[in-house]
Amino acid sequence: MTSEQLFKYFPDLTPIQQQQFQQLPELYHYWNNQINVISRKDIDQLFERHVLHSLGIAKVISFLPGEKVLDVGTGGGFPGIPLAILFPETDFYLVDSIGKKIKVVQEVAAALGLQNLRAAHMRAEEVDEKFDFVISRAVTRLKEFYPWVKGKFNKLSRNNKPNGILYLKGGDLEQEIAESGLKVKQFNLKDYFTEEFFETKQVIYVRG
Repeated sequence: MTSEQLFKYFPDLTPIQQQQFQQLPELYHYWNNQINVISRKDIDQLFERHVLHSLGIAKVISFLPGEKVLDVGTGGGFPGIPLAILFPETDFYLVDSIGKKIKVVQEVAAALGLQNLRAAHMRAEEVDEKFDFVISRAVTRLKEFYPWVKGKFNKLSRNNKPNGILYLKGGDLEQEIAESGLKVKQFNLKDYFTEEFFETKQVIYVRG
């Protein structure tokens, strides 16, 4: 997948946003050689498997100016960095328990000139702030994930969805959702993207 194919799914990008997305492969190739944050087989499919996958959340919700979003277990910056490019007036806070991954996030964000993104080396449980939304990508099972972020949501919701979790997951999730005891809404990414990679990928929404 090329940047042009990515832009077809998001036709309203500004020239600055297009440029920022086009910078990602070079930046991640460089940093991945220093600190391995993306598997070797995935780095060559960065746009499809990381960038577009992250942007699947944007097909489910549009973050508003001034909203605060926490990315838990961001790894090398997914889904937080692509979403921070797409929503430049929304505040993103990316956390991960592995310090070297956060260094990559900080370096990439600085190179892109992202003013709306902070990153910190910490566990989700240590974050002492309130957010409108929590985003993440398959860090753990929902049953384990929910207690980490429970109680971190602002009471007042401004978006068309109440404040909550937007979680990127793949595969058969029936058992995982059942064991979590949570009321969830599932969005299939194959409804938005035609690539085979998205056939079993979903965004799981849980009200906060």
